[in-house]
Amino acid sequence: MRLIVAARQSDLAKLQAYQVAKAIIEKNPEVKVEFQFRASLGDLNQHDPLWKMPERGVFTEDFVQDLETGKCDMVVHSWKDLPTEPRKNSQIVATLPRVDLRDVLLYRKDRLKKTLEGGSSHLRVLTSSPRRAYNLAPFLKEYLPFTPSEVEFVSVRGNIPTRLKKLLSEDADALVVAKAALDRLLSSTQEEFAETRAGMRDVLDQCEFMVLPLSLNPTAAAQGALAIEIKNGRSDLVTLLKSIHCEKTFEAVNAERKILSGYGGGCHQKIGISILPRDYGNVTFLRGLTDSGEVLNRSDITRSGQAERVEEKSLWPNDPKESFFFNREAVVIKTAKLEAADLVWIARENAWPEGLSLHGKVVWCAGLQTWKKLAARGLWVNGTSDSLGESELPLIDILVGRTVKMTKLTHAESPEIAPMSNLATYKLVPKASASAIASQFEGKTHFFWMSGSTFDEAVKHQPWVRNANHACGPGHTYTHLRKTLGADAKIEIHLGYEAWKRSLK
Repeated sequence: MRLIVAARQSDLAKLQAYQVAKAIIEKNPEVKVEFQFRASLGDLNQHDPLWKMPERGVFTEDFVQDLETGKCDMVVHSWKDLPTEPRKNSQIVATLPRVDLRDVLLYRKDRLKKTLEGGSSHLRVLTSSPRRAYNLAPFLKEYLPFTPSEVEFVSVRGNIPTRLKKLLSEDADALVVAKAALDRLLSSTQEEFAETRAGMRDVLDQCEFMVLPLSLNPTAAAQGALAIEIKNGRSDLVTLLKSIHCEKTFEAVNAERKILSGYGGGCHQKIGISILPRDYGNVTFLRGLTDSGEVLNRSDITRSGQAERVEEKSLWPNDPKESFFFNREAVVIKTAKLEAADLVWIARENAWPEGLSLHGKVVWCAGLQTWKKLAARGLWVNGTSDSLGESELPLIDILVGRTVKMTKLTHAESPEIAPMSNLATYKLVPKASASAIASQFEGKTHFFWMSGSTFDEAVKHQPWVRNANHACGPGHTYTHLRKTLGADAKIEIHLGYEAWKRSLK
């Protein structure tokens, strides 16, 4: 069987077409593939911001006629470039597994150094996305190691290598790009992309990077996913493409596009929508501003079943501060693990003691509150697990160009979870007496646990709590509760304490 696969002629588009062809041939070695690359309207017009250009697929519409006339058998797109409404004579029938969908902020080291030394804090960020500008303006004022006097977003066009070069050549501090694009190009092995890889690596070496959290900066619908488009009626191709198709990605992306379509669709929208399929449910982040002025701010886990209604007096804790039964006591730090680490994961802000140098380390944190506090202490934070737990790995090996060794700053009793090693910076000393815990728990039926240590201390003094209704965030606390309470215990996962309370009221 002979296939003609079409795509845009940029390095990224060609690489994506090669990846699809490779996947097809690995499953169907009898298939022979030819490629057809050419420019689209969006490639030819490098002057206008995308949101000022025609609404319908400026990077994709040019290929429809080639499908209809048989000049090609399929087109490989970056799915985010496709219009949300379906086409009349063609359809998306398959996709590969989605790669990291987050955005990355690249900040010039020379400009950052000047700012931290007392220079201008006027921040100029290159991006042509209204979505990014709207969601990042408040984020950048709180999560950098300085407070910008003003955040200005400057339009930028061009392919990924061109935008990276513009970051260094223009009057700009930072650039926002899709991490998927960086990862795909940097991990390519074809010789034709060698110069592109080298140029990108040179720019990255001159920048600090920040992987932006989806909870505050959800991405363009379908970002990080590839769409394989064919002409209607090609049942032979539908059958062939089933062999490489990722249904989980397909469902998540279509759900994102459906939500965006409900607000009108289009790249002019100031709306980000990201859905993460997980074993415990689909995590949805939706933020932005609609054309009608509606502010969108949704973070939740989709689950089946009717939400239970519970009186507030039956919930514990009433205040998150009540849930910590320990004092933290500093310990002697064994720095050998820190010296060997490329990345330092900080479980909570006070796990990083004064005087412990993290210079030259990638810094990751468990959640946004920890990030904000670390930034206020002058630390550049590279990313976060977004309170989704340690199973949400940083995924930055490609970005930094090596396999990253990770060490977590935490308490002495915290269990080690591969692939991270632990470095204890404090120990937990119980402060709550059995009677104090008993008085807090009187009449409570539904509990939200913020750590496995708190749960263990509670059960030690009040064993009946084991049989209550339990909730926690994703990650190690859930794993610990499930292991301790067994497969039949009722344990719900929520995106934090406030989300749990909202679900029960």
